[in-house]
Amino acid sequence: MQNRTVHDQPSEVTAIDGAVDVDGPEDVRFSFTPEGAEETSDRLSEQAVRARGQRRLSGLIHRPKA
Repeated sequence: MQNRTVHDQPSEVTAIDGAVDVDGPEDVRFSFTPEGAEETSDRLSEQAVRARGQRRLSGLIHRPKA
């Protein structure tokens, strides 16, 4: 897996002219259709819950080795 930076600050999100604009860290900027934004929101929420669970379980002995 390549090196990556993990950010803890949320992105700024704004509805402009029928699109959803996202201003993220390190000058990442992009726009979604409303439908694309809704689906991305659902996916982000689902994976955020999964990642939080992974983080909580990472130090437990019963965790299978990768």
